[in-house]
Amino acid sequence: MKLRTKKYKYVFGPVPSRRFGRSVGIDLLPLKTCSLDCVFCQLGRTREKTIERREYVPTDEVIRELEAWLARGVETDVITLSGSGEPTLHTHFGEILECIQSKSKVPTVLLTNGTMLYLPEVRRQAALADIVKVSLSAWDQASYGWVNRAHTDLTFEKLVEGERKFREEFKGNLFLEVFLVKGINSLPDDVKKIAALVSQIRPDRIQLNTTVRPPAERFADPLSREELEDLTGLFDPPAEIIAEFGKKQARNIKANEDAILSMLQRRPCTAEEISEVFDMNLNEVSKYLGKLMREDLIRPERRDLLLYYRATTGRK
Repeated sequence: MKLRTKKYKYVFGPVPSRRFGRSVGIDLLPLKTCSLDCVFCQLGRTREKTIERREYVPTDEVIRELEAWLARGVETDVITLSGSGEPTLHTHFGEILECIQSKSKVPTVLLTNGTMLYLPEVRRQAALADIVKVSLSAWDQASYGWVNRAHTDLTFEKLVEGERKFREEFKGNLFLEVFLVKGINSLPDDVKKIAALVSQIRPDRIQLNTTVRPPAERFADPLSREELEDLTGLFDPPAEIIAEFGKKQARNIKANEDAILSMLQRRPCTAEEISEVFDMNLNEVSKYLGKLMREDLIRPERRDLLLYYRATTGRK
């Protein structure tokens, strides 16, 4: 059973977002094209680690899909540039933001790892968004290598300086995510070092995250909510823990979640198989799987090199 009546290649959702409610995503890169290879990434290991900026997918096709989606009148809280990699690698991501804002009153969100903000042209395009989320989960070059496994031409100094300059130029809302992995970057002394750098960037909101969705590496263990709460006060202002998506959900989100669960109750599947069956973006599938896992309705099982998901006894 398809969940879509029309196939979209670059536009997906709405999906439940722990930060923003209902989010329609726009995917500007092939899976998984990124400047980092983070151990905690929900999309798995990076297939093409690059800092080359180019038009990875046709801008005019993305705009046509976006216009068609807007014409449907589907309700959403935000429209987000995210998806299968680092969106600022696409040379025309600013043009996409301008298109959304010219045709819709829905707030725009850019989810970026911040690695390309050292470039003035990237900062100019990123500043077109209403909300920008950047990341900082390390405190020096060595920890940057452990946690984020950056492209060899990137340095931790470039990351911090780019985010600091962007804050000086950006008039919208700047969120900063600190992604913590147990035993790697979660010791209080190390988190204090991250917090000191965050204070130089001066984001509007600081958010702590951990591996609530299946990560790229099995050793990327999550922190408990209690452990995260103990670390929030190390930041000024205090950090917030990214909340679970609220109980009030759009009907289509609930329908998609139930359809995926129903299939997994019949047989285990990989995220890629679910993506193909339901004609969903892989990032969209990952969000549903994360939510179902947090509700203890499914569990992951590794078979050789593949990760499968199986339903537990739970919702009927």
